[in-house]
Amino acid sequence: MRIYFDHNATTPVDPGVVEIIARTLAEDFGNPSSVHHFGQRAKGLLDDARSAVAALIGGEPSEVVFTSGGTEADNFALRGAAEGVEPTGRRHLISTTIEHEAVLTTLKALGRRGWRTTLLPVDASGIVTPDALREALTDETALVSVMHANNEIGTIQPIAALAQLAHARGAVFHTDAVQSVAKIPVDVHALGVDLLSLSAHKFYGPKGAGALWIKRGTRVSAILTGGKHERNRRAGTENVPAVAGFGMAAQLGGKKLGAEAARLATMRDRLEDAVIARVRGTAVNGAREPRVPNTSNISFEGIEAESLLIALDLEGIAVSTGSACSSGTLEPSHVLRAMGLPTHRTQNSIRISLGAASTDAEVDYFLEKLPTVVGKLRSVTGARR
Repeated sequence: MRIYFDHNATTPVDPGVVEIIARTLAEDFGNPSSVHHFGQRAKGLLDDARSAVAALIGGEPSEVVFTSGGTEADNFALRGAAEGVEPTGRRHLISTTIEHEAVLTTLKALGRRGWRTTLLPVDASGIVTPDALREALTDETALVSVMHANNEIGTIQPIAALAQLAHARGAVFHTDAVQSVAKIPVDVHALGVDLLSLSAHKFYGPKGAGALWIKRGTRVSAILTGGKHERNRRAGTENVPAVAGFGMAAQLGGKKLGAEAARLATMRDRLEDAVIARVRGTAVNGAREPRVPNTSNISFEGIEAESLLIALDLEGIAVSTGSACSSGTLEPSHVLRAMGLPTHRTQNSIRISLGAASTDAEVDYFLEKLPTVVGKLRSVTGARR
């Protein structure tokens, strides 16, 4: 039996998405910038996808710029907005200690160009408070970037309140919504943001397709220059098959959102409660609410997370130790460290992220195998079972 509980890393591609990608590859090979029949067929697919993505987040199609994924969208938002406001003299950026590496590493790069960055702290809940942002904002603040939902622990940030504070001081607000779009309702106007990043492969679309939503009137400089693609905002011939798949994933995600969220939340809560009850020395990391419905992060006393991951994989169960983009490193989770958890908990925690194909039977299998696996690992390390 093989069970996939790592949907925050990536999701299996929906069959309907596979179908439209295959059809586009075979039949709609034209360059969407070409004015002839073949080009206009491809352009029509881009337009349809743009409309579907915009509808999913409550924006306008003209505000959606396609990218190669969430990382490029985050880079575009941070670098593009920073360059766009440079003439104003503002040189201060604000983000948080629990952002994805796509944001944190980009902020470091901007720091080497003279930008000053403040990273807002979180406590053990994993949630940023409006008071923390209020204290950090200055008249020099150009941009605030706070993720909507955390990729490791699933906590949801109070984006609307944070964006309102940023705007009151004249700053642009960006949110990385890669882990929230199509898991919970996301409306750019209700959130009050200026820029929002999303990625298709987090909700059953293809890898290599993402988008940055740019509120009309927001000054953002292109970071890829060349032709006049994407209304002069992102040069390069669009990946039409992937974008078409992205559009289909957006349509399907919007239709399934409500019922699927409730189902996954019920399943996740049952899994967590059973783990805490059956396995000694376990704890859920971060606030249990508000969270995206599919995500759980649990620590296991006396066990290294990598060992537990491998042992579960041998039983046919795929989980992760945190962000897939940081896999292969032995460093403790920067998210759990930022939350102030003890060192051992930053190294003995796993992330379980459910998805559309997850079933109660799979949860039961996980709960059946987990106590035995944990017991064997603790007997090796000498920890109390």
